[in-house]
Amino acid sequence: MLVSHILRGKDSEIITASSDDSVEDVAKTLGERRIGALLVMEGGTMVGIISERDIVRGIAIRGQGVLADSVQSLMTKSVVTCASSESINSVMATMTERRIRHVPVMDDDQLVGIITIGDVVKERISEAEHEAQALKDYIATG
Repeated sequence: MLVSHILRGKDSEIITASSDDSVEDVAKTLGERRIGALLVMEGGTMVGIISERDIVRGIAIRGQGVLADSVQSLMTKSVVTCASSESINSVMATMTERRIRHVPVMDDDQLVGIITIGDVVKERISEAEHEAQALKDYIATG
């Protein structure tokens, strides 16, 4: 199964932030949208990603004053990406190794979506259920 399969089942809207947005504004957007991360874009180019984890770490280290800081102060600048042609198993391995939950999908230097660990797990469970049903059908019909 490929990443493109996950993207077909998702809303195509990609919610982003700017590097000069405040951390507080990003936190509000994350809460309102019930999402865990925003891609940070400048002029159509992805320059980073900011997640709930980044914000919590910032508060733990610098206190609540960090909420007035810009996203640039907390965002992860080296973003791990994947292609829509990659296998879900490969992306899941990367997410596990790197301990990340959100992976932007890039095709030919073009942002085409973002997938989460939840998307990947949901797809793997669905795939396992289909395989189990196919085996049951095969056994039942001989």
